[in-house]
This record gives sequence, structure tokens and C-alpha cells, in this order.
Amino acid sequence: MLDLLNAIPRELILPPANLFLLILLGLALWRRWPRTGRILAGTGFALLAFLSSTAGARFFVAPLERMTAPLRAPERAGAQAIVVLAAGRLRQAPEYGGQDIPDYVALARLRYAAHLQRRTGLPLLVSGGLGAKAGRSGATADRPPLADAMAVALREDFGVPVKWLEARSRDTFENAEFSAALLRADGVQRILLVTDAMHMPRSRAVFERAGLEVVEAPTAFFGEQPLSVGSWLPSAEGMRRSWYAIYELIGIAWYKLRLADDKAAR
Repeated sequence: MLDLLNAIPRELILPPANLFLLILLGLALWRRWPRTGRILAGTGFALLAFLSSTAGARFFVAPLERMTAPLRAPERAGAQAIVVLAAGRLRQAPEYGGQDIPDYVALARLRYAAHLQRRTGLPLLVSGGLGAKAGRSGATADRPPLADAMAVALREDFGVPVKWLEARSRDTFENAEFSAALLRADGVQRILLVTDAMHMPRSRAVFERAGLEVVEAPTAFFGEQPLSVGSWLPSAEGMRRSWYAIYELIGIAWYKLRLADDKAAR
């Protein structure tokens, strides 16, 4: 089951690609089965318009973000370290002399991690390898891990130190596994975990499975932002939020299957 799920490109099961496939299927069936074709194509168009709006995205974003909550008093959390998870990057940014830099999703996480580090004085770990598409080949001179660009941004742009770099992971599951090994070697058991609010439920589960005590430190909340008439208009940001929320909901279900599969194999 897991091997079959791994073989399906994620782009095909997420919007907007899955909706375009539904529309194309409806159009292909229209001549032979007009009623079925109209229903499929119309449903695809309606969902595409709905999920492209920030108001439509909220139907998926808000329930996911309600699984976590903002951290109110990091100084009293009893944590021993801060862990911030990688997102994406911009390759060979010309304004930075051709260096890779964190993308805007990663920057939101880094900014909050820097804020927490200044408030608590805790040592900081950045976690991120090359991502799932890189396979097991590892980093190369022209393709450094995500953690490298994160550490540079924290030190040079935010002025905070980085103690640990976890640079082997390809996904959130491995973020937890490899980060936990580094932290346990230095006697760290309780952490502030920094990632997006939508990503936090899945991240918390795997970090706790890795044996760490997790204090959630989510950032980038979107689900409770005020709505306006413009919120119902299609936009790239609306589709981005829908894509991200649905991806995380599928990821939570997939990780539950993966954890159950691991238990069954033992």
C-alpha cells in the first residue's frame, strides 16, 4: 500500500492538477455520456474556482491550524533547544552572488526561530537535506543541503548562532529521526519545534515518535484572517493555501499508515 502511494506523483493528487484531470475526463466523456461528462467537468471547474480563493482555502486551512496554537510563553516552556525545519529554497540567487537562499516559506520559519532564540537564549538546530526528490545521493558541492542556506541566513541576516546542522533528511520523517540523534548526543530531550502552523500536526507526531518532548512553536497562521469580498476571488495565493492544506491533510493520513506499517513490521 505504501509503495503504491509513493509511486504516485504528489502533483497529480493535489489541486490544481487533479481538478484539471477531472475536467479533462468530463470533457472526454461528454459526447458519449453527456450527463456524466457535464457533472464531472462542472464539478472540476467549480472546485477549481472555489479552491483558488483564500476563502475557499480556509475550509481546509482553519481545521488544520486548530490542531495547534501559538506559543505564548517560550521562556517558561522548559525546552533545551530550538529546532527549525526546512522548507524550500531559491537556487543561485543572483542578488546573493549565485548562492542558494531560503524561500519565503523557510524565511517565515527562520524569522520566528530567531525571535525565539533571542527571547530564550536556547541553542538552535536547523534541519533539512536535499528533499525527497534528491533520493539518497546526498549533497554535492554545487547542490548543498537546505540546512546550509538556513544557517547562513540565521547567522548573517538574523544575527543568531546555530549550534547543530542536520543536513541528511529528505522529508519530515527524517527531519525528526536525524535531529533527535544529534540532540540526544548532547543530552537534549525537550525542544521548541518551529514550522508552519499547517505543518505542525504532522511534524509533532514524528518528533514525538523519535523520542523527543515537543513544545509546539508554530508560525504562519492563515485560517483566522478576516474575509472580504475579494477573498472569494480566484488568486494564486488561494490555490497555494489549498494545495498546502490538502497536502498536509494527506500527509497526516499517510504518516499514520507509515507508523502503523512500522509497528506491524516489528
